[in-house]
Amino acid sequence: MQNYGTILVIDDNEAILTALKYCLAGTFEKVMTLTSPESVISLLEQEDVNIILLDMNFTLGVNSGQDGLLWLQAIRKHHPEIPVVLITAYADVSLAVRGLKRGAADFITKPWDNDELVRKLKDVHDAADEVATLDELEAEHIRRAIDRYHGNLTKAAEVLGITRQTLYNKMKKLQ
Repeated sequence: MQNYGTILVIDDNEAILTALKYCLAGTFEKVMTLTSPESVISLLEQEDVNIILLDMNFTLGVNSGQDGLLWLQAIRKHHPEIPVVLITAYADVSLAVRGLKRGAADFITKPWDNDELVRKLKDVHDAADEVATLDELEAEHIRRAIDRYHGNLTKAAEVLGITRQTLYNKMKKLQ
């Protein structure tokens, strides 16, 4: 059986943390938990974490998912190599899309199916271990630059350090 290393679960509900510890113990060598994301960045400096399962809501009475999105950004900024899977009981498609656009590896809703949860976490873990080709990295980088500047190819080419014509040629190869 493959060892999936260490998972960090961040949720303000102790019952959820306990349930996830039992659910994930057979898959992950180590299951770490936090009831608040406040110390996640310092913990990641000290621990070797392979994947993070992050709740979307930490402010009592607020179910917008903004807490999770802010912490996702902070984690991605300091540790972009660690995949983050978002989990929430208050899911909607737009929240999931916003999370994925901000770098989440996947999105899970509560209540979850144990087998489906474990399968998704394994898939995310395995995908993080894959090495992308240079062409794939370049294509993704070009797409991100074009998206960042809302289709303005002149600005995208400028930020990429290439001419607009070179950008056109590279875009043709992507199609």
